[in-house]
Amino acid sequence: MQQPYQFILLDGTAFLFRAYFSTLAQNLSNDEGFPTGAMFGVINAIKRLQHQHPAAKIIAIFDAKGKNFRHDIYPEYKAHRKPADEELIIQIEPLYEIVRAMGLHFICVDKVEADDVIATLATYADKQNIKTLIASSDKDLMQLVSANVFQLDMKGTLYDRQGVVEKMGVLPEQILDLLALTGDSADNIPGVPSVGPKTAVKWLEQFGSIEGVKANAEQIKGKVGEKLRENFDLLALSYRLVQLKFDVPLPCDILDDEPDADNAKLSSLYQQYGFKVWFQQLGHSAPPETLAPTTPLAETPQVAQPKADWLDQYTQTVVFNQGDFEHLVARLEQCKSFVFDLETTSLDYMNAHIVGWVFLVDKDSFYIPVGHDYLDAPQQLDSHTVLNQLKPILENAAIGKVGQNLKYDTHVLANYHLELNGIIDDTMLKSYCLNSVATRHNMDDLSVFYLQHETIHFADVAGKGKKQLPFNQVNIDIAAPYACEDVIVTHKLNETLAHELVKYPDLYKLYLQVELPLIPVLVTMERNGVALDSQALNTQQIDVAKQMTAIQTQAFELAGDAFNLESPKQIQQILFSAEGLGLEPKKKTPKGAPSTNEEALKLLDHPLVDLILSYRTLAKLNSTYLEALPKQLDLTTKRLHTSYHQAVTATGRLSSANPNLQNIPIRTEQGARIRGAFIAQTGNVIIAADYSQIELRIMAHISQDAHLLDAFNNDMDVHRTTASMMFNIPIEQVTSDHRRKAKAINFGLIYGMSAFGLAKQIEVSRTEAKQYIDAYFANYPAVAKYMETTKEIAKTQGYVETILGRRLYLPQINAKNKMLQQHALRTAINAPMQGSSADIIKKAMLDIHIWIGTNNPDIKMIMQVHDELVFEVNANKATEFSHKIQNLMEVTHPLTIPLKVDIGIGNSWQEAH
Repeated sequence: MQQPYQFILLDGTAFLFRAYFSTLAQNLSNDEGFPTGAMFGVINAIKRLQHQHPAAKIIAIFDAKGKNFRHDIYPEYKAHRKPADEELIIQIEPLYEIVRAMGLHFICVDKVEADDVIATLATYADKQNIKTLIASSDKDLMQLVSANVFQLDMKGTLYDRQGVVEKMGVLPEQILDLLALTGDSADNIPGVPSVGPKTAVKWLEQFGSIEGVKANAEQIKGKVGEKLRENFDLLALSYRLVQLKFDVPLPCDILDDEPDADNAKLSSLYQQYGFKVWFQQLGHSAPPETLAPTTPLAETPQVAQPKADWLDQYTQTVVFNQGDFEHLVARLEQCKSFVFDLETTSLDYMNAHIVGWVFLVDKDSFYIPVGHDYLDAPQQLDSHTVLNQLKPILENAAIGKVGQNLKYDTHVLANYHLELNGIIDDTMLKSYCLNSVATRHNMDDLSVFYLQHETIHFADVAGKGKKQLPFNQVNIDIAAPYACEDVIVTHKLNETLAHELVKYPDLYKLYLQVELPLIPVLVTMERNGVALDSQALNTQQIDVAKQMTAIQTQAFELAGDAFNLESPKQIQQILFSAEGLGLEPKKKTPKGAPSTNEEALKLLDHPLVDLILSYRTLAKLNSTYLEALPKQLDLTTKRLHTSYHQAVTATGRLSSANPNLQNIPIRTEQGARIRGAFIAQTGNVIIAADYSQIELRIMAHISQDAHLLDAFNNDMDVHRTTASMMFNIPIEQVTSDHRRKAKAINFGLIYGMSAFGLAKQIEVSRTEAKQYIDAYFANYPAVAKYMETTKEIAKTQGYVETILGRRLYLPQINAKNKMLQQHALRTAINAPMQGSSADIIKKAMLDIHIWIGTNNPDIKMIMQVHDELVFEVNANKATEFSHKIQNLMEVTHPLTIPLKVDIGIGNSWQEAH
């Protein structure tokens, strides 16, 4: 048995900063608005470590205020770092209070850093043969790793001596030399110019140490050798700056001193800062309305949370014999509802096979393994027998099914010709309807967010990366607790979320009448898939390759040299160096280098930059679609099956993946050719039904602007109407250029576009763009009023709503960071339109699904992209069906102005436009 750790040295400052930035977007605070994200993250990490290592003494170590001895050596040390945010600073002292009240050793020593205290303690522990864990991601501390000292980073990776070698390329005792050679831009430690980690590792492998490198400096050729020989002084300075102190005077005796926990003070602090669950764990009943919810710290060590008391109320049973299984079947048949899950071989829903069935009945959970086939796996029940006996129960709509992401399980059952009926609750969708931005909606994150319980993760039972096992290869003894916990946590989540969602009738109605019923619609659409003309994509790929080669040739001529157009480093050299074009960079990376991302390059005015951007566009198009789409065809159906996600976007829109259909370019020739490869099979055609200007129509409905209402009610060209008003000319004199500018304003303003953004888009001065915007609001005063009112409502209540009552929360609406706040204000204006559009098209999908019915060979709904639904239909019935689709979409949710749907018919998706 492995010896337990006796000490855990927690790098509190590192955890503090990670926690603050990980939770920043969620704007966590107590009821008084005091920020709590950083505090929660650190305490949560401590509690995880306490549970994982109950025998260990945790010592929390923090940087002291002000400068330390390294600033005396080098005043520029960390000089380029921005001051910490005020919202972080004010959490530090309360965090210290909580740590002390928890009864932990707390160490903060003036004039040194937390790393130096950790080095002093780790060295002492190593000499005493005390097994010690350093909890930190700081690579400086890897020099302390030894036979007794280990390091656990914030992602849960544990490093021993060999782990350090694999990560850094050198032994722990060479880490100091490595860091001195390379420097550290984060701390403004210079290192040797031009020496990166690869070079430093090579030198240390060859010469052993810095002294060895210096002694053999004359052997090192080229410019890097010159840089080394020229900068021995800089190297010596860097060495002093990265060298840790091992003799920091400590304020306590960590072996003998035992700080006492102060539960009374801790209780008060938990209550004050809104940590409800921790308050309850101290034996209190939480006041129902005074404690704010908390959120998990991203990327903290992946160790288990303390086992929640409520888990003890549930049993876990593995079903191996037929008698036990039949007893369970009898219980399921008598249930009003139960929680259900599947363990499978794959996330690919079209090809996944069942490995195990999981049920929760009352407080009893059951795992029925049927497909574990590892060496020496025990005898399991026959999979076909289990399937056949469960089929009547799962297909019985009178017996309710509760689960997490039941769309996936519905797909897997469909692979076995079993139709899952009676879905009454899905915790993923319930959480999404309650608050789409509070957390991600997978079960692991929901459990931490709503239950403060860290689940057993898939990687915990199956491994990670290349070594990850398929679930059928996981030992049943390990698989069963994981599977049973899933249904238990799902049940607990369902209870918790139901208690919250019922408080908001509109959201509850949206959940019951739109999101839940959409599951079978999406399952049907995903399984229908779409036919693909792979040959057309191959032809396009050849053409794109020729264009890329031509661009490459032109680029080499302009640059005067050959270079890799896909290498940011080489592009950086060509564009910005003195040896290259010497252009002035418009943006820089976090490390201070000239940025070569798309946004930065678009700010440069040079023909080579235009070529690089064109090359990148084609390269991305090639890899994302032309090359990838044919490989994603299902081997059995020979069709493309995307996955639609209901619980990803903040606004309620569906997103898609594998492939992502939402991002295929619409207005480019290459994008049109890709859409042309989405085809109908022989005897069928494609119908594309697209809501026309739906967000503008929703704006008219919400704002009740008289001019907008008049334009839409009289089926006028709203862009020509807007142009006529803005430019004060008769509508018959409106030119295409006038209309283009008016269209940019019509759509731009509902996305919160500024005068600067409009000027850039329509290529006019900012003054002229401002005049256009002023003219627009003068003619559409109710739109201007809506925008201002919406901003104020959003600031006051923290959310806006769609016309169906979906809430779109805006965590940064009152942020002190003006950039974040301005983004939230723009979102507040647009989100009701975008969210309402999403709600409406979902309602239309439900109506059309009911009209189509089951097993209708003449029509299939095959895609939903933005404001468009796409169908494959019998060519002889295309006209009839197109009229019906158009009507259903236009009347699905009446507004004060008519919805309009544009219909197209063709042999491909592109032809139908």
